[in-house]
Amino acid sequence: MNETPNVTLARGDGIGPEITDAVLNILDSAGARLNFEEIQIGETQFLSGHKSGIAPETWETIRKNPVFLKAPITTPLGGGYKSLNVTIRKSLNLFANVRPSRAYAPYVPCQFENMDLVVIRENEEDLYAGIEHQQTAEVTQVLKLITRPGCERIVRYAFEYARAHGRKHVTCMTKNNIMKHTDGLFSKVFHEIAQEYPDIQNDHQIIDIGAARVAAEPHKFDVIVTLNLYGDIISDIASQVTGSVGLAGSANIGEHVSMFEAVHGSAPDIAGKDLANPSGLLLGATQMLVHLGQQDVAQRIENAWLKTLEDGVHTGDLFGAQSTQRVGCKAFAKAIAERLGEEPKALKPVHYEPKTMVIPKSRPILTPSDKKLEGVDVFIDWNQTGRIPAKLAQELAAAGDEWRLKMITNRGVKVWPEGMPETFCTDHWRCRFLPVRPEVSNGDIVSLLANLHAAGFDVIKTENLYSFAGERAYSLGQGE
Repeated sequence: MNETPNVTLARGDGIGPEITDAVLNILDSAGARLNFEEIQIGETQFLSGHKSGIAPETWETIRKNPVFLKAPITTPLGGGYKSLNVTIRKSLNLFANVRPSRAYAPYVPCQFENMDLVVIRENEEDLYAGIEHQQTAEVTQVLKLITRPGCERIVRYAFEYARAHGRKHVTCMTKNNIMKHTDGLFSKVFHEIAQEYPDIQNDHQIIDIGAARVAAEPHKFDVIVTLNLYGDIISDIASQVTGSVGLAGSANIGEHVSMFEAVHGSAPDIAGKDLANPSGLLLGATQMLVHLGQQDVAQRIENAWLKTLEDGVHTGDLFGAQSTQRVGCKAFAKAIAERLGEEPKALKPVHYEPKTMVIPKSRPILTPSDKKLEGVDVFIDWNQTGRIPAKLAQELAAAGDEWRLKMITNRGVKVWPEGMPETFCTDHWRCRFLPVRPEVSNGDIVSLLANLHAAGFDVIKTENLYSFAGERAYSLGQGE
């Protein structure tokens, strides 16, 4: 990195400006080598007509600088406003979210004194792709999108992070026993890439029991890598177990730009009252310093912060039995600055090795030539009296002379043939057609759809059924 890198700075909304001032004062006192370029984003931009919360010209400032330090922002209530955080992450290809969670007991109450884990979350794909539809009067859907390049990059980043930070174990969490193609791909890639890092132990856990273990035994984890939604949930659980989500910082890593922030929100109810705790944004800023190669400054700041906690100088959210002095945001920042150069005695000091993180590059994968079309799932809005699957099957059979109706499911459960009469059915039906001839084309599917429409069916969606290298690449119906 440059000796004095340019840093995009957004002071945010609510408590954002005051915790930003506190953090900037500490960075300056610690000798951080940074050149800030300030931008306006968030609530004022939302209300001035920019639905994304950011003016078009502001993107250029963010894109030209290697890092972005962002205070919390407020998204106005009501429809029509998209999450600015998600917009920035996806627009700038910030593929990895990094959330450390460490115990600071007894100064911050926590049952697990040895807890010190990092959650590395895929940041762009999964259900957070945000592709949703209402398809019938009763049924909505969201698409869960998982790509092999996305899996490879986040998994490799997790192992590189572990190696660079002296971590010994990486745990993958998925629900691959149920979602065999999406979560199954993630876990498969994890096991492939783990073989490239024999110096780091690895294991896989199902997400539900894994989440329970994070809540009950967080000290047994080191680095956790997982998909977007699971990572969001797991990282909040881990932060809460430490005693305070308000202490959590977050890094969003990309190939060209990386963003650093606090996990908590803008807390407008205490804005301007000098009550806010700047620790979350401060720890996000120390992650930024490590990313920029200024590990020495990050170490000085974090150890001074730990010494401040240890000395009992606490903001109101932390004030308790171990506190000696209750302070506001400004005084807390001043106390940290006064302890620069000191290390905690009871809490474990922070020591960063001057290592450079390897950030994996995105790698597109070409579609293999042995992709074969094997059939089609046709989704139909059908709401005739009684919703009797056998009646629907009879009507469909007459519309597809070049196709064989193999199965009908409702909410994923097979209801024809040999369905159970107890199965509840909505107005949303998946009808699986297989060709009667050995080969089938997209043109044949178009002909099938034309016949279905001519017969009066309301087709709301189709999904082609493929095999790759002779392996089925679509799920069976439950009960099929």
